[in-house]
Amino acid sequence: MVVTQQTCSIARSLEVLGERWTFLILREALSGTTRFADFRAALGVAPDVLSDRLATLVASGVLEKRPYREPGARARDSYHLTEAGRELQVVLGALQQWGDEHRPYEPGPTVLRRTPDGRPVHVGFVDDEGREVPLDEVRFLRTATYPS
Repeated sequence: MVVTQQTCSIARSLEVLGERWTFLILREALSGTTRFADFRAALGVAPDVLSDRLATLVASGVLEKRPYREPGARARDSYHLTEAGRELQVVLGALQQWGDEHRPYEPGPTVLRRTPDGRPVHVGFVDDEGREVPLDEVRFLRTATYPS
């Protein structure tokens, strides 16, 4: 895992997640994509950019590499979400929810968030007793001073 000196947890997260293609790579990984060529085909991203983003996600503990070899081909690596990577589903869900609300696609959402029995779900804040907290009641309280 990459160690940083950033005080702010948002800044530390952006060191790993803040590049243009990163969340789209994670979207594909959450959908089951594991192979370099499949990421490229789904996203249309340049190979050098994809290699760089995958390397950052591996170094940061979001993805792990696993070797595989198809008959008659050279050995390659596949990329699989770690527990930390799977937890980013909440972040992607929040981005999707925001985009659906504030940047809607005219034909409608391309992905729906649902429970296994089909009920709609949304991303929100939950207190330590499991109750949802309305956004206007959530406070971000600084516990450290960080540079502006």
